[in-house]
Amino acid sequence: MANDGAIASVPVLAAERISKTFGEVQVLFSVDMDILPGEVHALVGENGAGKSTFIKILSGFQPPSSGRMLLDGEPVTLPANSTAEALGIILIHQEFNLAEHLTVTESLFLGREIARFGVLDRKVMRAETRRVLDVLGSRIDENALISSLAVADKQMVEIAKAISRDARVIFMDEPTAVLSREEAGVLFDQVRKLKAKGTSFVFVSHKLDEVMEISDRVTVLRDGQWIKTAPTSMLDGEAIAQLMVGRELSSLYPTKHEPDVDEEVVLSVRGLTTGYVQDASFELRKGEVLGFSGLIGSGRSELMEAIAGLRPRLSGEVFLHGEPLVAGDFREANRRGLAYMTKDRKGVGLLLDEGMTTNLTLQSLGQHLTHGYLDPASEAKAMARARRRFDIRVRDDRVRVGRMSGGNQQKLLLAKVMETEPQVIIIDEPTRGIDVGTKQQIYHFIAALAREGRSIIVVSSEMPEVIGLCTRVAVMREGHLVGMLEGEEISEQMIMRYAAGLRRKAAG
Repeated sequence: MANDGAIASVPVLAAERISKTFGEVQVLFSVDMDILPGEVHALVGENGAGKSTFIKILSGFQPPSSGRMLLDGEPVTLPANSTAEALGIILIHQEFNLAEHLTVTESLFLGREIARFGVLDRKVMRAETRRVLDVLGSRIDENALISSLAVADKQMVEIAKAISRDARVIFMDEPTAVLSREEAGVLFDQVRKLKAKGTSFVFVSHKLDEVMEISDRVTVLRDGQWIKTAPTSMLDGEAIAQLMVGRELSSLYPTKHEPDVDEEVVLSVRGLTTGYVQDASFELRKGEVLGFSGLIGSGRSELMEAIAGLRPRLSGEVFLHGEPLVAGDFREANRRGLAYMTKDRKGVGLLLDEGMTTNLTLQSLGQHLTHGYLDPASEAKAMARARRRFDIRVRDDRVRVGRMSGGNQQKLLLAKVMETEPQVIIIDEPTRGIDVGTKQQIYHFIAALAREGRSIIVVSSEMPEVIGLCTRVAVMREGHLVGMLEGEEISEQMIMRYAAGLRRKAAG
């Protein structure tokens, strides 16, 4: 846990009675919060609690509808958009704020380029970019185009942009959502160094273990209202979760459904090889929840995409209900009852500028045709059913999906996948970027699907998730399936031994 002894002093930034209304919808209700010099202040709450809106107001990206802001104890109207950075207030957006056509160096110095005699000094800017990346322990090429970077590397560039500026307060909105544990550890080391120099941080995260590790104080929002602010040392993860959702979460994981060993094998993968994955073989039984664990980059998603027909196979076979599945044919796999739920809901899973119904029925349009034409009544019925089944909560049915909370987006994505009524469902990172209350719902949805006799593969970077949900756990390392754990073998220690290459056995 972080040191919670931040020196009592005038807050560097404070919000008093902040409210925010969009049209007729109020999303924040008279919220207070102060940020002390040299502290890490965690802001937590369920999806839809108002966290992102609140920090956009605190960082000058949106004006409040009412209330006031104080900077060093004096009332202030923050400049619009990124010009608040001139006051030392910097927001690392949850959605990347990067120009894809620029290089890493150009991105870091955009708007504050270094020039000499009227000419850009690219050598100096490249050297400074390299220095900042080295501080973060990142091997990203400072000359690489942003468009060529992986998602985790783009996040590191956003973080590098923030720490390269003379910041007084840095807002970090889900900064570790796409980072490995090692990358998050490097980030936290840098946060501690800057904190020791007086920089303050507001850390927004759904990862309560990280909140406990890095923060000095915690503020909890629920349904747009302030619930509690307390030193982190006076709370634990369970207490924070209960404050977030307003109820106890003793049953975060449902009771596991243990399929009979004689149950039908519904999916059989034999010797599957892609450009990275090598000779992977395993079986999935009816009603089973099978977990796939391993470090980021171990090949889990590549394997699943190859099974689902989204990535070519170099060799190997996939059998669905005993019949071979054609390689590289996602539509055929979907037609035969195999569905894949992507981990990238905003990039490829959902159309953010469209409404809920358009997204829900996108993969199942054939079920909503009457005489060759799309039937709005059929779609509306499906949407009503999905909202009930997956508890999708929105104030306005016409809302664009991009305006929905992350938890509601994830439930909509699951509903979209289930519209085709698949019997085998591959779910990649089922709870990435969602709050603990919605996580609990997703876990119970998965368990209910297994009880219905559907078979599920859960790919997750969260070890407690695969341990809590799955009756077997496959572990991957560097493109190889290195272990298959069952029963009492399923533990964080055993998973890490295989993932780190300390143990290896044949996977069955």
